[in-house]
Amino acid sequence: MITVLIPVAVLLAVILCKRIPKIGGNVQVGLVLAGVLSLLLGGVFSPAEWCSALIDGLNRLAWVIFLSIFGSIYAETQVKLGTMDTVMGALKARFGRSPRALVICIILALVVAGSLLGDAIAASTVIGVLTIGTLSAMGMNPEHICCIVVMGASMGSIMPPITQALAMSSTLVGTDPEPVITIGYFTCSIVIILVCIYVTLFFVNKNMVIEDNAVSNMFGNKKASQILRENWTSLVPLIILIVVVFFRTVSIEGLQFDLVPELLRQIQVLQVGDTSLSLYDWMGQVTILNGMTNGIVLSLVFVAVISFLFPKVRKDAKSTVMNGLSKVKVTVGLQVCAAFMLGCFYAGGQIDAVMEFAQGLNSHVLKIGGAAAMCLIGMLTGSQSTAQNVVFSFFGPALVNIGLNPTYVAVAGANLAAAGQGLPPADLTTFVVAGIVGGMLGIKVNPVKSMLYMVPMCLLFLAIGMVFLYI
Repeated sequence: MITVLIPVAVLLAVILCKRIPKIGGNVQVGLVLAGVLSLLLGGVFSPAEWCSALIDGLNRLAWVIFLSIFGSIYAETQVKLGTMDTVMGALKARFGRSPRALVICIILALVVAGSLLGDAIAASTVIGVLTIGTLSAMGMNPEHICCIVVMGASMGSIMPPITQALAMSSTLVGTDPEPVITIGYFTCSIVIILVCIYVTLFFVNKNMVIEDNAVSNMFGNKKASQILRENWTSLVPLIILIVVVFFRTVSIEGLQFDLVPELLRQIQVLQVGDTSLSLYDWMGQVTILNGMTNGIVLSLVFVAVISFLFPKVRKDAKSTVMNGLSKVKVTVGLQVCAAFMLGCFYAGGQIDAVMEFAQGLNSHVLKIGGAAAMCLIGMLTGSQSTAQNVVFSFFGPALVNIGLNPTYVAVAGANLAAAGQGLPPADLTTFVVAGIVGGMLGIKVNPVKSMLYMVPMCLLFLAIGMVFLYI
């Protein structure tokens, strides 16, 4: 485990200790240095293997990088179209007199989006992008904005009815998901309430006001309903995106439909005898480019194209694309460095080391050690599903075998995975949202700093997971 702890410790030291000469506070350097150390400690010295690690990492995070790029372009089209102004004006008209109420409403909106879409990144992209301008206008710093959006979406992603984490945990331990989901409503509500209190106490000043004269002059003293009624056309691409993402993530049989991949499957690019290869399948077989086949990425591309059909966006198409790309270039650089670190963790054996650590535990330390392994895998990969697939696939059944209630074990597994995902240094949702926030506001956002702000939420998930392991 020392090969895991040293790179992570060095990464956090470089990022948090700004007094270190030359490299202190530099996230990119910290990520690369952690990757290099993991390779050296894992006995990987060949330059070719280092290049392979980079390609492997890029391949794993390709969809996140593409999501940042097209998410920024999509956000820019919404700015041109006036979607941001409409949403911001309506929120200010309804809640502008109470900044804390406004922020709570934003969090709850993200929770609802996450619970319906079942995916934190989807909720962050669909709904979170529309709240960034409002939070920024209140004078909130970009890391706090990123943290609020990610926390709201992350809590929503585990909140029933559409909850990947609870569903997967139930499947892995072979128990009926209904009682697990019922408990999930209660546990998630506790986390949501406490996170709202945390945000309003530490992120929001009661004297904050939305200082945005452009929006005030545009809408004057109009009511929220009037603003939405008069400017509904600016919300058309957003509504289409919500519908497309909803139908691709809903688990109800007969309703699920992934529109954009189905369209791409109709485009044939290669014909060999009686066998044909569609554009979608071809893209899925190409390294790194396969990140473009992610459903959320394709949905964003689809809706961005629709946005360019509107005259407001179409007449300034080139600058819209260029502005979107320029605003996200710093974040994409961070993500490339994160991809290198992730690829190095796999190549250097750090991921395998954590798996072996969990598998070697005896019954007396299974609960604490398995929970630690799940959190550590979540931290290293930034993925809730990876933590569940890699660790909980054997950790969950082992807990059931020693006599624990499988329903409680499933609840614990979902919460432990959620806790690990949000902790530094590699939460994918934070990297995506940091890119969108940075792209929209035109400033640099430190994703690891935002992850540190999310630690209280992660500790709540961790506490709930441990409680259900011991009741």
